Amino acid sequence: MFALNSNVLLTGGTGFFGLALLRYWRGLGDKAPRVTILSRNPQRFTARYPDLANFVTWRTGDVQDPTAFDNLGAFTHLLHGATDSTLGASLESLTRFDQILGGTRNALDFATKAGVRRFLLTSSGGVYGRQPSDLEKIPEHYLAMPDPLDTKNAYSVAKRASEHLCALYAERHQIETVVARCFAFVGPDLPFNTHFAIGNFIRDALFEDEITVSGDGTDVRTYLDQRDLAIWLTTLLDQGVAGEAYNVGSDQEITISGLAHLVRDRVAPGKRVQILGNSKASSNRARYVPSIQKAREGLRLDVKVPLSDAIDFAANAHRRK
Repeated sequence: MFALNSNVLLTGGTGFFGLALLRYWRGLGDKAPRVTILSRNPQRFTARYPDLANFVTWRTGDVQDPTAFDNLGAFTHLLHGATDSTLGASLESLTRFDQILGGTRNALDFATKAGVRRFLLTSSGGVYGRQPSDLEKIPEHYLAMPDPLDTKNAYSVAKRASEHLCALYAERHQIETVVARCFAFVGPDLPFNTHFAIGNFIRDALFEDEITVSGDGTDVRTYLDQRDLAIWLTTLLDQGVAGEAYNVGSDQEITISGLAHLVRDRVAPGKRVQILGNSKASSNRARYVPSIQKAREGLRLDVKVPLSDAIDFAANAHRRK
């Protein structure tokens, strides 16, 4: 856990990861770090989450603008999570690539000037590319990557390049960089009406006549509750081995069809699950399952919240909204 007087700069603090972290850190009481968030629109967040907004110090700016980091002060830790995984897919590929890599470089430049000791990059399990059918779980030492000549891979290739950038800055500036390769998650703060299947299923279970699976439902996924996610990211930021990458996610697999039925059983028993079997809607990842042995053995991290409980937690939060 954080040492006394830890001072954290958080980018991406208004998104899903940021909300998970702020809820967790606020609950630490006297053991919580001091937190500053660099955000393009603090006012919007403050209006929506006043209780969380009052827990942190705000600075207005965009990580893609290097001047946004001017005069922010000194920090012991920097958690760089400012990549829009929700709406980023709508961006033009080159714009998305530049957003990810440029923002990471600006954050690293600032870290080296501000005396930051620990830097955590939130990367993605997408850096491994497509998981082979005979590979049950992807370990961190699996060195495949997405096809760099396919522009649809701009997000994942930029994340892989950002990881390399962290290694280069660590070599030159002796900053302790750690990489979190994040897979799939669930929680009250996961947005509905996007490409996150579990969020859409919970939405359908709560508000629609049936739960719709666009593809054939055979893809295999895992989901980590956002409360576990916050603990994992906090631990990696403070205790992850410098120069190392860690998978962040659950290793408890379930098919998309099984997930839809589980959501139905937990949230809306008896509601119909409709599997459309649309081939165009199916993912190009038949499996997306991490090995978490490294985090489990090296940092004593594990999946604490069962998926069924995580679904209940997310659904109940939306019932109260």
